[in-house]
Amino acid sequence: MKKINNILVAGISLILVFSACKKQDNNDNNGNNQPIGLQGIWQSSKSNVAPLLVALFQVDSIWVEFRSNNTYEVRQWNQDGAQLPTLSGTYTQAKSNVNNIWTIRLEQTQPSALISEGIFEITGNTMKYEVVQTQPDIQAVPPTPQGGFGSTNGGALGQANVQTYVRIQ
Repeated sequence: MKKINNILVAGISLILVFSACKKQDNNDNNGNNQPIGLQGIWQSSKSNVAPLLVALFQVDSIWVEFRSNNTYEVRQWNQDGAQLPTLSGTYTQAKSNVNNIWTIRLEQTQPSALISEGIFEITGNTMKYEVVQTQPDIQAVPPTPQGGFGSTNGGALGQANVQTYVRIQ
């Protein structure tokens, strides 16, 4: 049970990376105003929130901003409407060679230092997202592009750690 709780904390930390902040320009390498990968502001709420986050932390909604300067901020609220601690740090993303799946590494600095890793895939204005804490080590194995969504810990959690976000900016 402790492993599942740690995995959930890691997943929440990554989910919290999404927040509603000020407007941010997202420029590609050609100076165009086009987001690269997951750059932008995203929201997940109600049935889109990963079941593990709902079960363990009563998370109701999450807002995340991935900025073009590779920083992120995540804000989340529980089912009582109380805001949970804001998560922030830096991220790196890379397009994999599997379909439209990208890898992501989040180096959280606030409220505590940790590293989470995982995958995401964007279709239109919807993003599937699955990450877990890898440092400090909680014995969680991140999902892989080859394993697809639900591949955390070799598939042991199924879809319980998969989050769905909608782009709002």
